[in-house]
Amino acid sequence: MEQIILFSPLLGAVIGGFFWKSIGEKAAIYLTIVLLFASCFLSWIVFLSHGLATEKITLFRWIVSGNLSADWSIRLDRLTSIMLVVVTSVSALVHLYSVGYMAHDENWQDDERYKARFLLIYHFYFCNVDVGHF
Repeated sequence: MEQIILFSPLLGAVIGGFFWKSIGEKAAIYLTIVLLFASCFLSWIVFLSHGLATEKITLFRWIVSGNLSADWSIRLDRLTSIMLVVVTSVSALVHLYSVGYMAHDENWQDDERYKARFLLIYHFYFCNVDVGHF
């Protein structure tokens, strides 16, 4: 579930940025909104169901050499779950507002890539919140 929170905005950015012509403009817009609100919903589930213990979830091993092991991992504790809720909720609402706001602009030509860039920024926000190493 934590991986979905982290990677659904990245998936939305890739699909919305590169494949919006093949799936359609409206489908790309709705897909980016759904993926961002899925991250928000799952963040609330993690917040409400997570206890006081600290979890470290390793996504993959990046470098292993002798005694050195550098992993890409997610650290999940109470503070992280609170920050995930705050960041994903605000990001989802800002994204929804920007979609509605830009829909009335007649001169907007780069609409889908604009939303894809937003989702890419959200993905990096979530990476900063979830970082496993301090």
